[in-house]
Amino acid sequence: MLLKVYIGPIKSSMFLFGGVYLRKRSWLLFTLMALLWSLNWVVMKIGLKFVDPLNLVMQRLLLSSIILSPTLIWKRKNLPKDKFTWLKIDVLSLINAACMTSTNIGLLHETSGLSSLLTYTQPLFVFCLAVPFLGEKISLTRVSGLISGFLGIVTLYAGSFRSQINLSSPFLFLILGAFLWALTVIYYKKFLSHVDPAIINVIQFSMGATFLLSIVFMFKGPTFSSNTLYILSLLYMSALGSAAASTIWLILIKDEETTVISTSSLIIPAMALIFSWIFLGEVIEQTTLLGLMLILAGIYLVNKR
Repeated sequence: MLLKVYIGPIKSSMFLFGGVYLRKRSWLLFTLMALLWSLNWVVMKIGLKFVDPLNLVMQRLLLSSIILSPTLIWKRKNLPKDKFTWLKIDVLSLINAACMTSTNIGLLHETSGLSSLLTYTQPLFVFCLAVPFLGEKISLTRVSGLISGFLGIVTLYAGSFRSQINLSSPFLFLILGAFLWALTVIYYKKFLSHVDPAIINVIQFSMGATFLLSIVFMFKGPTFSSNTLYILSLLYMSALGSAAASTIWLILIKDEETTVISTSSLIIPAMALIFSWIFLGEVIEQTTLLGLMLILAGIYLVNKR
């Protein structure tokens, strides 16, 4: 697909990526985000060795909100003025907290490589939601891409489908996390794209941390590991995985086409597989590669016009 744009003096500042032209700034931001998030899967897997998913996500969101808190002073003039916008941010915060928790529960019981692959089925859900809610057009080619993507999921978990899958299965938690992530993309694009991405994140991270902290107290109480490896992992997840990469993600969603950015992000699980093999010694199976190929084929078809 070639996105039709004005090819005048600005052409030199644009790059062909995933079949579409992205501006140079967006291309550079996307590359940085992809590197940060792909390595983040390895770091999250390490962090889950020390604390449970609820505590991990709560601590990550809390530290991320602290890191981004100077934004509230720096950009205080850009803070939302009406209560309805604040209410919409509240809703986004709850969805995002549920998304991250669900993903980490799945990651606790699954390899980081396969977890990233299942989480990044998010673009397929974005496609389904973008048609009715953002008015994006549907075509036979895009439907074929959607089918190919889900065939990739079936291929990845062929063994699991042969056995009984229950509601506690990591598969379901990871798919739920992917759906909720897609929901945040559509929700932000439709209702909150006029709000500064950094402000959105500092607010939703703090609200999400507060929400999860209340749930943690209801069940087992907060736990924290003083292990150096855990602290370093938490710092990476909070400062780079959330404060930096998540803000870049919202900037890209705001500035570029939603389906272009979300589907191009499928490069991240491929990179995560490599990092998992290097740092965690996870094995890349033939079925994993086949599933990834089907998913990438689906992403190409979804973007093709």
